[in-house]
Amino acid sequence: MTHPVDTILSLALLSVLFSLGTSHLTGLIRFVAFQGVVVSIVPFFIGHEMTGGGLLFTMVTLWIRGVVIPLSIYLVIKRVAIHREVEPIIGYHASLFAGLVLIVAAFVVSYKLDVPLIMKSVLLIPTAITILVTGMFMLIARRNAIAMVLGYIMMENGIYLVGTTFSTRAHHIVEFGILLDVLAGVMVMAIILQNIKQKFDVVDTAVLRTLKE
Repeated sequence: MTHPVDTILSLALLSVLFSLGTSHLTGLIRFVAFQGVVVSIVPFFIGHEMTGGGLLFTMVTLWIRGVVIPLSIYLVIKRVAIHREVEPIIGYHASLFAGLVLIVAAFVVSYKLDVPLIMKSVLLIPTAITILVTGMFMLIARRNAIAMVLGYIMMENGIYLVGTTFSTRAHHIVEFGILLDVLAGVMVMAIILQNIKQKFDVVDTAVLRTLKE
């Protein structure tokens, strides 16, 4: 019998593939935001202890991950007037194929791991590994600074899901602190991106090598 959380996590895996296959930054933001919402609601389905304070922290982190951070990045790309990525280091079709390979590899690795889980779920560990490694892949495979920021956020989603997998209680205060760090990083990156756009008229990180002290 399929556990309800597996249905939710399958949507997270689909968001990974769509993220790797799209060249539209607005679409990429939507997929990462959707993934953030899906990851945030996982504790409701795996038996975490939810007190009033825990529920509040969960909803706040969902709001930050699914709305505040994606909206902030969307406002950045509207300001710098960029809607499509520059040519990536690894093409979109190759990235999509790599995503499929990562998913298969995550399943293989998860079956070899002998770790205690808080519940029986086929997709919990594979999805956590896939999202985490996909975020790293996007940092390597993309030249657009905004896409790289979104890859970093995807990594944070994966890290949260890994922690959720092995924890019997949601550590909301720790996660909230991490999210605030990510949000602050996004704000700083917005300023940096605007300066890069004004200086080079692009947000291609390859041009940073031309900077001189």
